Amino acid sequence: MLAYPAQIEKQDNSYLVTFPDFENIMTFGATIEEALHNAEEALNGCIESDFERNFSIPVSSDLSGVEIFNIPVAPHIAVAIMLRSLRADRPQSEVARQLNISYQVYQRLENPRKANPTIKTLGKIARVFGKRVELGFV
Repeated sequence: MLAYPAQIEKQDNSYLVTFPDFENIMTFGATIEEALHNAEEALNGCIESDFERNFSIPVSSDLSGVEIFNIPVAPHIAVAIMLRSLRADRPQSEVARQLNISYQVYQRLENPRKANPTIKTLGKIARVFGKRVELGFV
């Protein structure tokens, strides 16, 4: 599961949420539960937007502590991030050719708003990169 650490700090009558890996994400909630919910929405919205604009997505820091909570990245966004990371400097057209799919179809796989790969497709992609797919419910 791809997740990013969030720091939650009690302030007066609310909880402030910040992400050490993303200076541009900040949210809050009246309760800790609301703050966690808002943190997930803010994180996923920001990553999806940054990803579409070709901004660099930072690697998740390994932080822990009393005020640190790991906020999960939505699966459709995580898949796009992982694919782009695996592909690295290889052109999309090269990977598409190895998968025996069109360049446009592969482009959609790396777009979190358009991708909806099947498990079989993820398996094919993993083999192209010498990896395997591991799934789980948390």
